[in-house]
Formats: sequence, C-alpha cells, structure tokens
Amino acid sequence: MNVRPTSIPDVVVVEPRVFGDARGFFFESFNKSALETALGRGLDFVQDNHSLSAKGVLRGLHYQLPNPQGKLVRVVRGEVFDVAVDLRRGSPTLGRWVGETLSAENKRQLWIPEGFAHGFVVLSDAAEFLYKTTDYWHPEHERCIRWDDPDLGIAWPTHGAAPTVSPKDAAGRSFRDAALFDAGATR
Repeated sequence: MNVRPTSIPDVVVVEPRVFGDARGFFFESFNKSALETALGRGLDFVQDNHSLSAKGVLRGLHYQLPNPQGKLVRVVRGEVFDVAVDLRRGSPTLGRWVGETLSAENKRQLWIPEGFAHGFVVLSDAAEFLYKTTDYWHPEHERCIRWDDPDLGIAWPTHGAAPTVSPKDAAGRSFRDAALFDAGATR
C-alpha cells in the first residue's frame, strides 16, 4: 500500500496495491501491521459502519467528544468528496480542512485521526460508504458542525445545488461555537 500525506499531515490517503486482470481485481483493503507502520502509531478498530446515500446527500460534519473516533473510510460503490476538519485545540492546522475524492474506482481510503470532524457529499447517483472506527458510537457524545460554516469555507463540489442534509446536520453548530479537543483528549 502507498500512504500519502494531505495538506494536514495527520490525515493521510491510503492507496492499496490493486491486482487486476480480465477476471476482475483483488486488493488488500486493510492490513493492520502495514498501516500502523505507515502511520507510526497503534490502531485498534472496534466498529465497522456501512451507509448508502443518494446523489447530493451530504453527511456531516460529525465527531464525538468525549470518546473520539479515528476513522478509516472508503467507498465500495459510487463516488464521494470526503472532508476532515481539524478540531484539535493548539494544533497548527486548527480549523483547516482537507478533502479527497474517494470512489469504488480509485479504491482510495482516508485515515482521519481522533480530533477531527468528518463529512462527505455523494457525487455519483448513489454511494456505499464503509468505515472502521477506533471507538464505539456514543450517541450522547455525538457533535455536529454545520457543513456550510463560513469560517471553515469548505469547497463542497455541489455545483451550486443545495445538498440534502438531515435535520440534525442542518442544525449543526458553528465552528466558533464548537467544542474542541484538548491536548491529550485524543489518542
């Protein structure tokens, strides 16, 4: 696998080595040892999640505090624009975001460590999105920042169309009012 840093060094793109021929393809979608070596840290995934969303659906920007979740995300059908926002107090990249196009075709994954908000918008007719988390979902600790927060200025590729968001996501907090992760609050 190839691990490529983004403009926020702790968020990385994981590109698997794909073996393909006329029959189809094969690739190793997760190798704990190789990923831990590439990231320089241990990983303990405890939950796998799978969602299906229609074109134009935007989910996010979600995070948990306490019980932060690191996420290894990928798309197995369709295409999304995936975003991570740094919420780590004192981080040199606090409030900055990074976005990557993930698709069934490019087979890329994005590692989003604890201390980040996460969201995505579906670019294809539909998308199936899979992700591993380093902590369990705790609905009582779930937080949300508005996807269109002007202080973040995320360049969502919606081509002028309003995305479809849940009532919870539409009622997300502003970045200025969001709870941040303190040093030591992440793994």
